[in-house]
Amino acid sequence: MRVDIVTKEYPPEIYGGAGVHVTELVKALRASVDVRVRAFGAERDEPGTTAYGVPAELASANAAVQTLGTDLEIVTDVAGADVVHSHTWYANFAGHLASLLHGIPHIVTAHSLEPLRPWKAEQLGGGYSVSSWIEKTAYEGAAAIVAVSEGMRQDILRSYPSLDPASVRVIYNGIDVESWHPVDDPGLLAELGVDASRPSVVFVGRITRQKGLPYFLRAAERLPADVQVVLCAGAPDTPQIMAEVEDLVRGLQETRDGVVWIDRMLSHHELCTVLTAATTFVCPSVYEPLGIVNLEAMACGAAVVGTGTGGIPEVVVDGVTGRIVPIEQVQDGTGTPTDPDRFVSDLAAVLTEVVSDPERARAYGRAGRERATKDFSWQSIADQTAALYAEVAGSGR
Repeated sequence: MRVDIVTKEYPPEIYGGAGVHVTELVKALRASVDVRVRAFGAERDEPGTTAYGVPAELASANAAVQTLGTDLEIVTDVAGADVVHSHTWYANFAGHLASLLHGIPHIVTAHSLEPLRPWKAEQLGGGYSVSSWIEKTAYEGAAAIVAVSEGMRQDILRSYPSLDPASVRVIYNGIDVESWHPVDDPGLLAELGVDASRPSVVFVGRITRQKGLPYFLRAAERLPADVQVVLCAGAPDTPQIMAEVEDLVRGLQETRDGVVWIDRMLSHHELCTVLTAATTFVCPSVYEPLGIVNLEAMACGAAVVGTGTGGIPEVVVDGVTGRIVPIEQVQDGTGTPTDPDRFVSDLAAVLTEVVSDPERARAYGRAGRERATKDFSWQSIADQTAALYAEVAGSGR
């Protein structure tokens, strides 16, 4: 069986969880499936991988239109595949058209949903309407949709009520625990500005509305004075959210020491080192289908404090691998807490509880690594995905 996987992100051009997912899935699948990767961006030298750029004629077009142009470059090359599998709205259009053109089933993996990210309109303008239309069209025409958590599955069915629930399957994201593992490197921590002798709360993520960083920065004002706040945060969605985060960090630095902001992309070794040293890792997201970053933190032995939204409670077991912070959210697609002050207060209280009990935090971390190893292996996820390929190819959907 030949499967063509279409993706915007693929090594070395990875900036989010979807890219990590595709990379690891392809690696595991290739042991049993003929996988051809069709990726956006610069040329790759990996066998079975083809890269596609923006057509020259669209160089000055809206970013969403450029995406459509790249998708059209891909469609013809999918001829001969038994299944086409696309990841994120960027690739969904290519998968949908290839399915129609070549008469093959299209599988979509949902890493996020456009209806639940309305703040993207700040970044994309009218392109957000285009991306929303692409996603809706592709989902409604797909043979199957993979949700990376049960929470994501419910979001998909709520966002697209015309879908047959039987077509939406849950296959979790995974983690390579051989690659993500505890690293003890005090010298490197010192170079990064982190004091290994002090407790720390670590945030890792893009500066985007869904990651909830401003809520964490407000909660950090209430943490015990000896606790370091380590921010591995960059790639802002908009100048507006960057300005908001800069103001909050500046205010935090005026009232406490030990506020470390690393705004560059860390190497794998550096990130493992920072996560290993964390007393707790924080995921204050207001929208998170699953959150690979939580698995990465768990694999490095960090306790995780996460918001009780999306797929986070399916990864972080409250009271076992970390703590879940309750949140009630406005039902307008933004994920905004109905009571932001209460959410900030609850987040601060739970973080304080965990960093104030390092022995318990270490126990959470040990349990987290064990859970990541046992329940989220990429080989298991690849096996489930390959079975879905065989099912849809055999049904002629």
